[in-house]
Amino acid sequence: MKDIQSLHDSRRINIRKVGVKSISYPIIVLDRASATQQTLARVNMYVNLPHRFKGTHMSRFVEILNRFHGQFNIKTCHLILEEMKRRLEAESAHLEIEFPFFLATGSGEQEPGMARYDCRLHGTLARIFDLVVEVDVPVALSSCGGSGQAPGGIWGGVTAAVRMKRFLWIEDLIALIRQETAPGTEQVETVESLCCRIGDALRATGSFHWYKIVVKNISSGYSTFASSEWPESAPNRADGLEEAWYSDGAPAAVCLSHVQQTIKSGPR
Repeated sequence: MKDIQSLHDSRRINIRKVGVKSISYPIIVLDRASATQQTLARVNMYVNLPHRFKGTHMSRFVEILNRFHGQFNIKTCHLILEEMKRRLEAESAHLEIEFPFFLATGSGEQEPGMARYDCRLHGTLARIFDLVVEVDVPVALSSCGGSGQAPGGIWGGVTAAVRMKRFLWIEDLIALIRQETAPGTEQVETVESLCCRIGDALRATGSFHWYKIVVKNISSGYSTFASSEWPESAPNRADGLEEAWYSDGAPAAVCLSHVQQTIKSGPR
């Protein structure tokens, strides 16, 4: 049978992205407490299509995924992308993995249970490897509602997207955000103040090349949010975070505040 996808194409038209989306796939992620954790991911894989090819073999994406079965983690993302570039003869490859990560809550017999945190990995390999790690952390009503608020309920949430300088456990990133949203203030928290405080905490660790934070407060009939990015001019794969926050189906969603925090990183 003739390989149509590999035939030469004289039209010289580049297709920016071609691939497969929404693959449900079991993966194993690193877990500091238990070494590893099994979870179910949704995977998107795509490459650019050089103008010399008519198409690509979609089945090869799944073949590559199966080759790394049981070995999914931040470190192997680079290997998967290299294989995608090589097998599909692409100039750039992209991998998006979305998965729930679970952490135990309480200790002993006190408040036993598991807390869920939605995480995403956005990997790209062109001339260099780029990886953005995202995590969603809910914020409890009692954390930001000030005194007199009953415990329980959701005030809103934080989405943090980071580029790491060194390996950092997902648990550590979650713990850092939870520490900054923990109860302890007598005043009602604002999205602006919470966004700035989390940004200060991330920078203070020295663990990140770049971050973007979106803080959302859920209100009746509308939502407010603030975002902070450092450094502001860095290439950004998280441009859709705000849109994802205030287009989530909430009635009459309105953006009431939007803060862009610019931090100078020194002379250029």
